[in-house]
Amino acid sequence: MNGNRFCMIFGKRCSEEGAFVAGGRNKEILEMSPTEYDVIIVGAGAAGLMCAVEAGKRGRSVLVLEHNQNIGKKILISGGGRCNFTNLSITAANYLSRNPHFCKSALARYTPGDFIALIEKHGIAYHEKTLGQLFCDGKADQVVSMLSLECEEAGVVIRTGCEVRSVKKEDRFSVGTSLGEFTSDSLVVAAGGLSVPQLGATNFAFLIARQFGLKVTKLSPGLVPLTFAPEDVRLFGSLAGISVDAIVSVGDVSFRENLLFTHRGLSGPSVLQASSYWKDGEPLVIDLLPDDVGDGFLRNQKSAKKELSSILDQKLPRRFAVEWCNSIGGSKPLNQYLPGELEQIMHGLHYWTTYPTGTEGFGKAEVTVGGVDTDGLSSKSMEARNVPGLYFVGECVDVTGWLGGYNFQWAWSSGWVAGQYA
Repeated sequence: MNGNRFCMIFGKRCSEEGAFVAGGRNKEILEMSPTEYDVIIVGAGAAGLMCAVEAGKRGRSVLVLEHNQNIGKKILISGGGRCNFTNLSITAANYLSRNPHFCKSALARYTPGDFIALIEKHGIAYHEKTLGQLFCDGKADQVVSMLSLECEEAGVVIRTGCEVRSVKKEDRFSVGTSLGEFTSDSLVVAAGGLSVPQLGATNFAFLIARQFGLKVTKLSPGLVPLTFAPEDVRLFGSLAGISVDAIVSVGDVSFRENLLFTHRGLSGPSVLQASSYWKDGEPLVIDLLPDDVGDGFLRNQKSAKKELSSILDQKLPRRFAVEWCNSIGGSKPLNQYLPGELEQIMHGLHYWTTYPTGTEGFGKAEVTVGGVDTDGLSSKSMEARNVPGLYFVGECVDVTGWLGGYNFQWAWSSGWVAGQYA
């Protein structure tokens, strides 16, 4: 393929509704040239809107194209509708990537403190929930409204209900859409990954990356529930809805938060975290009694005539204690167990090993693991190294954060960085 000429044709279906203009300067922009812009951004999510604001502040004419009828749809459902917008404890170690150093530049240049300052500027009340996670006191639509107002003040044009059908590059980028053709000097792809397709997620970003010669790493669901083998479903399926404080480990990575039993397997924060690292065929090793060491808890009660299940429900939910005992052959009075048996029981509780059969897929995943290979991008600007003017930001890049506001911070940071150069 000629390095100076690219073209990609997409589907024909599209809504022609929902186009609107944000910003006081847009009247001048549209009168001057309604189809020509300095920057076109595909995707009006967290990263795309942040990039639009920053590029607009630099005096660039900016057009944002969004195929949904509304902007910020993923923001609106995040954090149970309250938007876990960042985390106070962010480091590069909280992200997965083939290049673990790639995210450092963006995260250092636009920090959680910077986004908190923006939140406070707009008078949005927030609180810390657990482990540094920051949530809005009110609804997530406050964050969307904030970004919309920032776009308006920066003179950004936003068109919703607009499907991109083709992308070409000669001297400038030419983007064919259901609302007509637009051209720009810079093109920013902020179209997200494959997670939550019910909100309109597509593989658009990865098609564009490949079209322009960038590699895409293996894509898989992240922060997603894991499914049990049939025999484990039979044993533990009745426990759906029960939550247990546990340490969940996969390989050399461990997370301590709640584990939640579902009808199909395991979920809850600790499992969701581990799922981003889990690969098919690997076991999960679960410590169900993370505050106890060895078999001391049971050995200290060796003379008790209580059933093992009754002793365990001092530490674990009653229904779980009963089913756990059933899984090892039933419960009997503690004083009837030999010392070696108690040691074996406690070992099983500290090192419960289960082999998930899979995940619940992109439909239940919060993020996409993998993405546009960072080898082809500048960590300083998010620009494609071999395609001047082409940028990738947010979830579509091979940078995936932990649960708890890390992925939003990557969206803010990567979008902000690209906005300084696009």
